[in-house]
Amino acid sequence: MQDVICPNCEKAFKIDESGYADILKQVRDVDFEKQLNARIEIAEKEKISALELAKTQSANELQKAVAELKQEKALLTTQLQQAVNDKTSATQLTEARMKTELQSAVAEKNNELNLLKAQLEANKESQELIIAKTTSSITKERDEFKNQVERITLEKTIAEAALKDKYETQLQDRDDAIERLKDMKAKLSTKMLGETLEQHCEIEFNRMRSMAFPRAYFEKDNDAKTGSKGDFIFRDTDENDTEIISIMFEMKNEADTTATKKKNEDFLKELDKDRREKNCEYAVLVSMLEPDNELYNSGIVDVCHRFPKMYVVRPQFFIPIITILRNAAMHSLHYKAELALVKAQNIDITNFEDELDKFKQAFGKNYELASRRFNTAIDEIDKSINHLQKTRDALVASDRNLRLANDKAQDVTIKRLTKNNPTMKSKFDEL
Repeated sequence: MQDVICPNCEKAFKIDESGYADILKQVRDVDFEKQLNARIEIAEKEKISALELAKTQSANELQKAVAELKQEKALLTTQLQQAVNDKTSATQLTEARMKTELQSAVAEKNNELNLLKAQLEANKESQELIIAKTTSSITKERDEFKNQVERITLEKTIAEAALKDKYETQLQDRDDAIERLKDMKAKLSTKMLGETLEQHCEIEFNRMRSMAFPRAYFEKDNDAKTGSKGDFIFRDTDENDTEIISIMFEMKNEADTTATKKKNEDFLKELDKDRREKNCEYAVLVSMLEPDNELYNSGIVDVCHRFPKMYVVRPQFFIPIITILRNAAMHSLHYKAELALVKAQNIDITNFEDELDKFKQAFGKNYELASRRFNTAIDEIDKSINHLQKTRDALVASDRNLRLANDKAQDVTIKRLTKNNPTMKSKFDEL
């Protein structure tokens, strides 16, 4: 990513490599075209200036030569007129000599004039050659610039065509992906649509976990012992293991072809119940329901007027709502830490009281068990005493019976035995 600073507002914004390269290429092409046009204009101006300078120099030299020839011609004419005027007073020889000298001077001046004309023609040809060379050089440089411009234009056209093909391919791929998603969404059941939204949220959170939420807990709510459960529970703690924030999440989605359309309000009451049962501070409904509702499409919707600490968001605001609530909770973390400390102290006292109650209960239970067993032993002893008493009574009764039997045995005599038995009496009498 590249940082680009706006020249107007002086604010920096980020742009990816391809966008940066496109902007740089556009700026470079524009600057090159400006420089090329400027150099072509300068070359054209130099060409025009060189032509005008050459024309001006040639015209000045020609005018100068013509002026010199006119002056010499006027001088010769004056001399000739003077010679004619002096003809009457001079001799024939002098006249012929002067005429010869005059003709010689005229011929010499004509030769000089022809020489100057030849030099003027040569200078003109040289100037034309210089102008032709300058024109050829400028034309060649112009052609080179033109070829370079054509080559750059061709490269730009090829790059634009490649970029156009690339983006058209990307757009086609995106359209194909959209069609596949639409087809898949049409085939999915409501349950599968909900699970897809849950997977999306879980992936987004795990993508940000290591950077923004290193100590956070974000897992599915599988505890249904109270009769219902949410989808996900988010809890975050500080380094002292003090809870910063806890959020109960519910994800809702449905197919476009679903006959019975649900509303977000249909799930708020159950979500608030799950939040209270799982001891979460906030509740958030991540919903794709009511796609045409401008209220829910505007961003994060606060529904605390219906249920406390509850929000409804679209999936793109899943991470922002966690960040906002967590940052807000960080401001009250100090008070939460103090509250946690007080709770810990209360828990220590409560634990001490619980331990004392447990000791009392255990001691009372042991005392009750020992007392019960003591009473059982006493009862058994009483039963044993009663049994021994019955045995004693039986033994006493047996002794009495034995004594009576002994007394009866002592009272037994033959006479008593044979009293009513004459047979035995006679036997005993015989003996």
